Amino acid sequence: MSEQLDNEKDVKRVRVRQIRGVRGRTTRTRATLNALGLGRVGKEKEFDVNPALVGMIRAVRHLVDVEKLA
Repeated sequence: MSEQLDNEKDVKRVRVRQIRGVRGRTTRTRATLNALGLGRVGKEKEFDVNPALVGMIRAVRHLVDVEKLA
């Protein structure tokens, strides 16, 4: 999904939902999820898209689901 965010410049907001747990993940991965305001499976947040957010989503793309909003 982060590839889609890179290619679509008109996307303004996204909803990020954690779909996998952090058990057994590196400290850096856990810190990225905490920075996104996630940390538990099923938790979700909405964000304005910016380059920093796209980078964080790319780093944890195997743990989250990203949905484009209008």
